[in-house]
Amino acid sequence: MITKELITRINELAHKQKSIGLDESEKKEQQQLRQKYLKAIRGQVKDQLSRVRFENQED
Repeated sequence: MITKELITRINELAHKQKSIGLDESEKKEQQQLRQKYLKAIRGQVKDQLSRVRFENQED
């Protein structure tokens, strides 16, 4: 699940990475958070696509 806290932390780490860099534990945390975010996005897309229904249109 994508929460506001998850996105905020990902953004904090991204800003810190650009400014002063990250230590190893922060890099691991960043990677884990990004993977969690991507997994949630993929789940949402799969769920949305599973609800798509096609109708035959005859001209």
